[in-house]
Amino acid sequence: MDGIPGAHPYPRSSRYHDAEIGVHQQPDGTEVRYTKRRLLPPLPTGGGETAPHTVNSGERPDHLGQRYFGDPGQWWQIADANPVLDPRELTAEPGQKIGIPLPGGIHGR
Repeated sequence: MDGIPGAHPYPRSSRYHDAEIGVHQQPDGTEVRYTKRRLLPPLPTGGGETAPHTVNSGERPDHLGQRYFGDPGQWWQIADANPVLDPRELTAEPGQKIGIPLPGGIHGR
């Protein structure tokens, strides 16, 4: 990360890729790098940035990440698009409708 302009510790697919990196200086002068708080994007209005998905019994957020993004680790994009505090809420109730971000939607990916 040091000395490489534009280097970032997180891959492009990470929810922290666009997060700002801070530097804390300890009393002895040692610098400690950390990821600053990641703020959630505003929820879509008007339905133009998400497609509906009806939750099936036994589905989990990682299943949806794999189905819609080809990567189970991308569940966070679905969580960001829905008003939940805990990602398990996304699939807790079969029959519930949730929003799936469309390409170029919420995160512009």
